[in-house]
Amino acid sequence: MRQPALPRLWLLSDRRNDAMLEAALARLPPGSGFIFRHAHLCPAERRARFRALCAIARRRRHLVVLAGDAALARRWGADGAYGSPRRQARGPALLRLAAVHDLAEIGAARRAHALLLSPVFATRSHPRARLLGVQRFLALAARAQVPVIALGGMDAQRARRLGGVGWAAIDALGLVG
Repeated sequence: MRQPALPRLWLLSDRRNDAMLEAALARLPPGSGFIFRHAHLCPAERRARFRALCAIARRRRHLVVLAGDAALARRWGADGAYGSPRRQARGPALLRLAAVHDLAEIGAARRAHALLLSPVFATRSHPRARLLGVQRFLALAARAQVPVIALGGMDAQRARRLGGVGWAAIDALGLVG
């Protein structure tokens, strides 16, 4: 599979930012990335919500990734799949993004095309999680064999502190109060 160029900016969907996703997708720079999660919805509602948001994302030329396995992502028409490193092991040839938090998970993500490494900074999503901080993030990212996308308390200023790596956010795009 020929991997598409990875966006520098990613938006992750979440129950908290659901009501604002249409506006957020329209405001993101063209060619950004969108990771649709919405695990809180039943399967039929999740698929309907994905279709609606995917249509907006496609008009803006965003890369659309579905949280789940690659076979589901292919059936739903996503550009890729997002999940744990072990979920990335099988399925059709699609872009694979893995959620990782430490060196062991980075090692387990051998089939991933890129890693979302978190939590870099304090975040409302995981308030009691052990934070990586700048130095540990950079050390772990240096060990990865694929591009790393910073997640967890990220915004544009913090991304610059990390050397301009790609970054992903739920709250930092001004979507959640």
